[in-house]
Amino acid sequence: MGILNPGRGTVDAKGSVAAQIIAVQELFDKKEVSEGDVALLFVVGEETGGPGMGNVNDLGLSWESVIFGEPTELKLARGHKGGLGFTIKANGKAGHSGYPETGSNAIDSLVRGLAALQKIELPGSKEFGNSTLNVGRIEGGVAGNVIPASAYATGGVRVAGGTPEGIRDLIRQAVEESDPSLAVEFSYGIGPVPTDYDVDGFETVVLNYGTDIPRLKGSHKRYLYGPGSILEAHSAHEHLKVSDLEQAVEGYKKLISHALDQPSDL
Repeated sequence: MGILNPGRGTVDAKGSVAAQIIAVQELFDKKEVSEGDVALLFVVGEETGGPGMGNVNDLGLSWESVIFGEPTELKLARGHKGGLGFTIKANGKAGHSGYPETGSNAIDSLVRGLAALQKIELPGSKEFGNSTLNVGRIEGGVAGNVIPASAYATGGVRVAGGTPEGIRDLIRQAVEESDPSLAVEFSYGIGPVPTDYDVDGFETVVLNYGTDIPRLKGSHKRYLYGPGSILEAHSAHEHLKVSDLEQAVEGYKKLISHALDQPSDL
């Protein structure tokens, strides 16, 4: 069929939200679920530290199964890579570029550290593939004729194997050995995240991006599924096919019914 009106967020993740709402409503209309069987929960801030999921944890609620909506191309995820954030900071001494001996170039130091990063052998795994590293932002200096007194770079690792602690050690060692004046700071660190896929009738996939799944506390089963491709997300051409949205409704209904058919521990 045609395309849902294009727009930012249609794939990540308004399409999943819409499909989940419709799926639950149809199950209620057909009396296949009752009050108390299923709840809809939508949170904010997934990509900015997860404050929404943090607030959910504060509610003290528990579930037997949670179905997370993300663009998985209508495949049921077996899991997704973890992540680790880092910032490399370089401090030098400002001066006139015509007299380099009077200063210390922070950008030169940073470049040495970034070059060392590219030589690191990051751990991987058979299920999640290779860990990958991305330097996403670099800033430093004030003008082309001034020796830069400071510079920094921020980036992240998509963790497919090993542990966040082990990868931190690899990064810190490589950077500090390249230039002792460099300092490395780390933010979040999450290992690979396995999810449940014990439902027949779905093609399965392992995803390279991250989600809120590890932030939600509890011993519940975790399913990850939704319409659209992550390659369309965050782009000027983000869109969602109507046929994918309709298929997602059926997929969510199947996942909900499967979850409710399992023996209850609550």
